[in-house]
Amino acid sequence: MSWTGWIILFIILQIVHGAGTWKFYKAAGRQAWEAFVPVYNSVVLMKIINRPIWWTILLFLPVVNLIMFVVIWVETLRSFGYNKAKDTALVVLTLGLYLYYINYTQPLEHIKERSLKPRTAAGEWTSSILFAVVAATIVHTYVMQPFIIPTPSLEKTLLTGDFLFVSKFHYGPRFPMTPVAAPMVHDTIPVLSVKSYLDRPQLPYLRLPGVSDVKRNDIVVFNWPVDTVNAFPYNDGKYHYKPIDKKSNYVKRCVGIPGDTLSMIEGKVHINGEPLVLPERAKLQHSFLLKTKGAQYTEEQMNEFGITDGFQQGQLTGTNTPALSIKAATDEAIEKLEATGNIVEVEQTIFSDAFSQRYFPYDGIVGNSYDNIKPFLIPAKGMTTPITYKNIDYYRRIIEVYEGSEMEISNTINLRGNDVYLNGKPLTEYTFLQNYYWLMGDNRHNSEDSRIWGYVPETHVVGKPVFVWMSIDWSKSLTDMVRWDRLFTTVNGTGQPTSYFVYFVVLLIIYFVVRKIMKNRKAKK
Repeated sequence: MSWTGWIILFIILQIVHGAGTWKFYKAAGRQAWEAFVPVYNSVVLMKIINRPIWWTILLFLPVVNLIMFVVIWVETLRSFGYNKAKDTALVVLTLGLYLYYINYTQPLEHIKERSLKPRTAAGEWTSSILFAVVAATIVHTYVMQPFIIPTPSLEKTLLTGDFLFVSKFHYGPRFPMTPVAAPMVHDTIPVLSVKSYLDRPQLPYLRLPGVSDVKRNDIVVFNWPVDTVNAFPYNDGKYHYKPIDKKSNYVKRCVGIPGDTLSMIEGKVHINGEPLVLPERAKLQHSFLLKTKGAQYTEEQMNEFGITDGFQQGQLTGTNTPALSIKAATDEAIEKLEATGNIVEVEQTIFSDAFSQRYFPYDGIVGNSYDNIKPFLIPAKGMTTPITYKNIDYYRRIIEVYEGSEMEISNTINLRGNDVYLNGKPLTEYTFLQNYYWLMGDNRHNSEDSRIWGYVPETHVVGKPVFVWMSIDWSKSLTDMVRWDRLFTTVNGTGQPTSYFVYFVVLLIIYFVVRKIMKNRKAKK
């Protein structure tokens, strides 16, 4: 739905609100017209129900407002003496329409100095839980959100089983585009295993200003852009629609930002013709084939070298030469292997399956692979680029989907001979409506990333991981599964990660001691 559509809907809702509550306003000593004025009616209503004016803000925060609407309905009834469980149940079950019945058929006497303290223990518990959910939803949606790393695509930089706190304010909090959704869950309600949201209506994309832009080499959490369509040459043929903010959450490293020209040469990323310089904490892993003198390595030895993602010992195909094939290893791990004196030759594995149409842009002409990518442009907002039949496959999905159907615009690209057409009209150049990014995993040969599905639009950016608060190795026993050295470590920064867990425990102890002392002093008074 466009902004125009939402403004019209907003006005209609104000009329509906006014028609169902104007007598409440009059009974409270206000004017009937005040019930119909957008925003102002909410401010006045907060005064009527004896609640803080800043609650008005909560009524306009998507997802949070779904909870607040119920709270306001119940609070309005109680401000006029309708405190029975029957009244509460009816106003909730009728989605607030029970207020119409009270407004037009029942006597209204405003309780100006109404006590806000719940009358029962159950009521107090309900109130506490409800506002805890509201507070948690605000933090979860607009400030900081917990995530878990489920796959090894960033191994050894971030590990499978790392629990992250992801900052929403770094790149600016993105308002939910799916306003009718369960709070604090993603696309599925746990245990029930049912969809947690309604596909429609959809809010237009809106993001508050952040403290920084997405920078090159940032680790970024984002919604997987091809979560809903057949983007790959090999798929199951199924189509499942998901709104942008309900697509699967991924985490990768941003190696290319808007305006960059990116290429890849034998596994090394180049930006604008120069090799990409990675931060110290980035631990790239590649596949290797090593010729050896024949000595065998145990799994324990390989783990000590830092090689945990699979290896195979044998002979080179068609020869008697002993060899060691490693699925993923850092340069540091390979150096440790070489130090054993058993390695004769080291060769980094380079994928040579170009022209397979598995890699972006899938045209079978460019000839990209996992390790070699021809130079191409990463679009920036406001940038205009020439369009030809030779490069349209780089931008087709951008124009048709990211700047088309996801913005509720009907865009269709067609080729007629060597000419490109957009919605039936010749297309020779295109100006991009938003920024795009290129994201890859540090575990280069064990990561499904932009090399497979292309650009990540700005609308899909979720946030920036800042903290590892827990880390679990699911392959270990219950007593050994916690990686204690990773607890409370920062994701970004210079030098190697340092655990602040001990400092956290000390501060926690100090907090509870001070709280106990203050409580005892208060009790004595």
